[in-house]
Amino acid sequence: MPHLALYTFGVLKAPLAEPAPLTQEFYDIGAAVYQRFVRQPGYLAHAEPADSDRGMLFGADWGAWGEFAVPAWYDKGRTAETAALAATLSLWTGPRPAFDAVYTGLHREALNRRYDWFERTGRPNYVFWWVSDDVTPTWRDGVSRLEHLHDHGSAPHAFTFRQSFDPDGTPAGIGDVGPKGDRVH
Repeated sequence: MPHLALYTFGVLKAPLAEPAPLTQEFYDIGAAVYQRFVRQPGYLAHAEPADSDRGMLFGADWGAWGEFAVPAWYDKGRTAETAALAATLSLWTGPRPAFDAVYTGLHREALNRRYDWFERTGRPNYVFWWVSDDVTPTWRDGVSRLEHLHDHGSAPHAFTFRQSFDPDGTPAGIGDVGPKGDRVH
């Protein structure tokens, strides 16, 4: 049975290494959100660096998830001191479990505060696509799909909650879930 890959990407207002209270608050909430996601029905896995690389993005060993990558339009730092981004890559059993995880509980509370931490880029901040159950999506896959979504809108290759597709490429029944800002034209 295919799995649903989810890539998220956001540009932070301050570098991750900045000791500002808002940056620390983002870290604290992020850690708590991941603790809850791993127990969420329908959650399968997410990209994590090897133990020795915790806190690193670029240059970390991400194993089967591949080399860390970001969209071409990201123009901020790429070192541990200057990187100002948050990105995730995960696998789910389908759109409904992912929706339930993203739009309820602590993550929903964090979404309500996203503009305290993230810049408004005018670009999509997440993308879905289907993968075979024996495939681990890579960071490069996520970047490619996010850029495709931005350039071409929702399609079976790269889609959103609001305009989702079944594994066979037919439009899905979720249609009316997700935020109104979800639409990509």
